[in-house]
Amino acid sequence: MSIDLSQFFEVFFEESLEGLDAMEAELLNLEPGNEDMETINTIFRAAHSIKGGSGTFGFTSVSDFTHVLETLLDQIRDGQRALTAEHVNLLLKSVDCLRGMLAALQAEQEPDLTEADEIRKRFEVILGLSEDIDSTNSDTPETQSENTYQIDFKPHPHLFKTGNEPLYMISELAELGELETQAFYDAIPDIDSLHAEECFLAWRFFLTTSKPESAISEIFEWVEDDADIDIVLCGGLFESDLSNDEDSTPSVPVSTESESRLETSEPESKAVTSNVTNAPVVKKAEAKKPSDSSATSIRVGIDKVDSLINMVGELVITQAMLSQIGEQEITESTITALQEGLAQLAHNTRDLQENVMRIRMLPISFVFSRFPRLVRDTSQKLGKQVELKLLGEQTELDKTVMEKISDPMVHLVRNSLDHGLETPEQRIAAGKDPVGTVTLNAFHQGGNIVIEIMDDGQGLNTEKIRSKAIANGLIQETDELSPDEINELIFMPGFSTADEVSDISGRGVGMDVVRRNIQALNGSVEVASAPGVGSTFTIRLPLTLAILDGQLVKVAQHTYIIPLISIVESLQIDISKVSRVGKDLDVLRLRDEYIPILRLYDIFNHDGAIEELDKTLLVVVESDNHKVGLLVDDLLAQQQVVIKSLEANYQKVDGISGATILGDGRVSLIIDISGLIKLSGLKRPGSQDLIVEQNAVGGAA
Repeated sequence: MSIDLSQFFEVFFEESLEGLDAMEAELLNLEPGNEDMETINTIFRAAHSIKGGSGTFGFTSVSDFTHVLETLLDQIRDGQRALTAEHVNLLLKSVDCLRGMLAALQAEQEPDLTEADEIRKRFEVILGLSEDIDSTNSDTPETQSENTYQIDFKPHPHLFKTGNEPLYMISELAELGELETQAFYDAIPDIDSLHAEECFLAWRFFLTTSKPESAISEIFEWVEDDADIDIVLCGGLFESDLSNDEDSTPSVPVSTESESRLETSEPESKAVTSNVTNAPVVKKAEAKKPSDSSATSIRVGIDKVDSLINMVGELVITQAMLSQIGEQEITESTITALQEGLAQLAHNTRDLQENVMRIRMLPISFVFSRFPRLVRDTSQKLGKQVELKLLGEQTELDKTVMEKISDPMVHLVRNSLDHGLETPEQRIAAGKDPVGTVTLNAFHQGGNIVIEIMDDGQGLNTEKIRSKAIANGLIQETDELSPDEINELIFMPGFSTADEVSDISGRGVGMDVVRRNIQALNGSVEVASAPGVGSTFTIRLPLTLAILDGQLVKVAQHTYIIPLISIVESLQIDISKVSRVGKDLDVLRLRDEYIPILRLYDIFNHDGAIEELDKTLLVVVESDNHKVGLLVDDLLAQQQVVIKSLEANYQKVDGISGATILGDGRVSLIIDISGLIKLSGLKRPGSQDLIVEQNAVGGAA
């Protein structure tokens, strides 16, 4: 009887990727010359398991590659060979290479073995199985063969929102060799439909280089899930084929300030992903589509499963009790029993809900685990000494939130490493320890999770930020802003204080995207900084995106929900403390602040609402460190609501983040505070918040 081994593939991939994570974590803890043998054994066992599993399932490319890696580890743990920094770096590269090979196999594609072959040759040199690659090639570098690659790059429309910039990828490609570039503009919509934050261009490149294909793939690795990428090995530049294309349309030449040459090519077809005619295709490396995160698995502790089963048992008992009551004659005693049964049902349902949500809760260590490697590699590239501290790693949050917060955190950590921390020489001159510190801390606060990214670097340069903001027209030179308000300017679109553009940060695209992505999770991000002491970025997120604690409010005949996390206080308006600013904006003096009053009935075009300020209620909410007051007719109940996406079921609505179904079957909309402020006109896109200006005017009044 034959066994279909493919049914076990997914388990193998999951366990192998977990093994690679363990290998990477242990490798980062190794200190050459003072290594712990148990750490070496852990790394060896992980490699051995991957080798054995891949051999069993017929993934020979993985098992052959892992064999030489395992051989080196075996010699080190037996004392036959001393561990060196070169070994650690090569083993870390092997982990990355294995991840790529496993990802290709998981997508049912043949893995690209170019990098694997190079690394394996390095291992063979170390093991004495072949000659040193450098020594054999060092005398004749000019004999290295050059290849021409056709690279089709079609970004998805949301690429800019991920903080990536195609221009810098083109510049990096140009540094690899001779580059011919074509841009395609046929997807650009009419001006009325054009969104400045979306990418409508696509490119085709012909790169002649002696570098391996892995060097090209590395440039696009950050966007492989956000673009369609084809890399094809050609025989040369096929300009004649392109110029003879009968069905071609003009392409747009791309220029850059890079010293590398970017040339204009002949006319090209609109089909960005098509291959060059008659090109001898050797390999086609296509970036696989991102897998649906809902299809991935979660490992759940048996205690959570047992608790869930117990809750279901309680529900069954309660349901049986209510069914029995329903069969009886309605009397005063049965009504009392029915009320008790419904109360028990509500209690069991709430417990079941909490236990189901616990299943999706994972420790944030799953996110934190990627940063030791990131900090190590980035600090080496920058020539800085950095110690990474991880606190609160067992703090749990929803898996969906965890997946979406990872990229913003990567950007903030890179920003701390590049802009925050000084070089060892600068730190010594400032009387600091030459080793800088980056700390990641997570903890629960109320119904939210708080994540802090802290560094002990030079802090934000408020004068430089203010000068750059004035130069960019974001604020006026006469504006009086506090240091905290100046620091908040770094989250404005296109803002950057970087003197030089690097592949780490300072591209002018990023911090505004970080804030926007966090706000999309119903969260917020703040920055606090002290010159010479360091900076702290604080992210606040709901524990889950599925359920929201909300305050129900009445506006005319409609019921809206305001997230409790955004509410500062609710109060009746003292009309004597209200001042009029401009034509139609009222502000309330509340202690030492001036709060703009937003009339929800006016913003949402409702008739029949109470318009007299002294007969209504004001809900003071906060977003992006700014407070506004929402005018409502009445406050109703507070309750947890299940969030339903409007975009998935209808379309995006400005000022609304989602919807829910109330107990009486009515649909109630959930207010997006940040979006509502923009919708009201208090915040102009790309300009300084008018709230600050209005508060100043209100103070004068």
